[in-house]
Amino acid sequence: MIKEIKVKTALSPSQLPGLDHALNPYRGCAHACVYCYAPSVIHWDKGKWGELVEVKINLPRILSKELRTKKKGVVGLGTVTDPYQPAEKKYELTRRCLELLLMHDLPVCIQTKSSLVLRDVDLLKEFSDIEVGITLITLDDRVRGKMEPGASSVDERLRALAVLRENGIKTWVFLGPMMPHITDVNALLDAVARVMPDYVLVDRLRLKEGVWENVRGFIHEFRPELVNESEKIFQGGGEYYGDFFESIIKKCRSVGLRCEINRLGD
Repeated sequence: MIKEIKVKTALSPSQLPGLDHALNPYRGCAHACVYCYAPSVIHWDKGKWGELVEVKINLPRILSKELRTKKKGVVGLGTVTDPYQPAEKKYELTRRCLELLLMHDLPVCIQTKSSLVLRDVDLLKEFSDIEVGITLITLDDRVRGKMEPGASSVDERLRALAVLRENGIKTWVFLGPMMPHITDVNALLDAVARVMPDYVLVDRLRLKEGVWENVRGFIHEFRPELVNESEKIFQGGGEYYGDFFESIIKKCRSVGLRCEINRLGD
């Protein structure tokens, strides 16, 4: 379901490292990822996550006004909901915002799970400072289909990374959340290495309100024998994650990838 809304502000202060401003053209996300913690961050109270998307139809006009007075800084697109989710095909809010940011030559960091980002390669190539991050959690599209039902396929995302790189656009991969015993880390990193992003950022499952219940439902359906062990890991598996992340770092080094672990909130 799509609902058109009007907003009073466009840019908000970002709490994420390396970003000064957050810009989210949509509220809610049709990708409906079972592990998403955005509902608790934005205090979503409008039904099941993924079933409603609010489109900020006046956002470009508001952004245009704010850019005249806001202090310059890095703008993060997609800090809460995906800027290239399906509604973007019709509304093109992200593209219109990019056009404005380009006019002011602001540095931009995009994060998405959609190959729709390739539509805007013509614009992205014009920025003097821009990077595009694409999230990957698995090579198995069956897992992807259960955990990220509305997002682009794994192959589409890998192709997007390759095309962006071919066009001289800085890319990175967000590997997260890594799912112990479900994510084939070695195979995933081998595939990522073939498209050679500038770096990868690895993250664990973030247990905000409601997240474990959703993920538990996925595990129970997909690999029921892992439910109890997964609960132990996610609810307090600092030791497990330490070893798990160390193995990822070693693998990244072996395939020539620069790797960082997301420590935010640890």
